[in-house]
Amino acid sequence: MKALPSLFSLALAGSAFAGTLSRPTQTQVCLDVSGGTLPVVCLVPGSRLDDREYYCHCPEGQRVDVAICPAGIKPPAENRALDHARRSAARDGSLLGDRIGDRPICMAPRNP
Repeated sequence: MKALPSLFSLALAGSAFAGTLSRPTQTQVCLDVSGGTLPVVCLVPGSRLDDREYYCHCPEGQRVDVAICPAGIKPPAENRALDHARRSAARDGSLLGDRIGDRPICMAPRNP
């Protein structure tokens, strides 16, 4: 007769798996020519614990990398000034490290 794994060993395995999941530091957005955001389509895992994104694509607009806001930092308010800053900063294909005034251009983390 085969011994079934104990609940304790399953809990340890689950916690080890959850410990390997790291929070993503960047994501992708779609920008139109004015710098405004458009809907992005991302392939994500089917888990509430794993908030990674495997692949994102833009049905319209330009796909641009952007940082995810660290804990305690809110993303800048969506307004014309942000659209203008994104439009000029996205010319290199990335918004990583770019700022609007004294605040970083970043996105809120995805809520699975």
